[in-house]
Amino acid sequence: MKAMRPVVLLIIAVVAAVIGWLATTTTNRFNMPTPVLPVSALVTMGVIAGLTLFMGVRVLRWRNGKKKNMLNPILAARTLILAQACAYAGTLLLGWHAGISLDLLRVGGLRGGEGILWNALLMGGGGVVMVVVGLVVERFCRIPPEDFEGGSAGPETRRGETKGEGEYAYRGD
Repeated sequence: MKAMRPVVLLIIAVVAAVIGWLATTTTNRFNMPTPVLPVSALVTMGVIAGLTLFMGVRVLRWRNGKKKNMLNPILAARTLILAQACAYAGTLLLGWHAGISLDLLRVGGLRGGEGILWNALLMGGGGVVMVVVGLVVERFCRIPPEDFEGGSAGPETRRGETKGEGEYAYRGD
């Protein structure tokens, strides 16, 4: 799997902010409620971030050699996927609620929506926590490069080539 790139996360957040802002202006124009998540969603976001961090610490402890038994590779892959999903979901939530907050700040003096504004800011903060936890746990799942026996990488140890019969070929993922 490829590592997440912060530029892609930033683009997703900006697009979600624009869509959130448009949704807020549209719903306000038709006297509908503001499309913001309730504060109880912070509990769900906290559980997801906590579970991701817990699984990531297990992988980190194994990677650092503090565990004697072998780590299940499926568990490690699931942890990496959960970390990336957590970061992407946090990015979407952050962008959406940032767009809502911008609209509420723009028209804040015209109506009394301070409760909704604080709600949107809390949800955006929860999104930031999810993004940070996802990026940190993804970092936990990286395997450090192996040392070469000779101290330098010769032409026979290039990445993408096999040394001999019976070894796995590198696909370039």
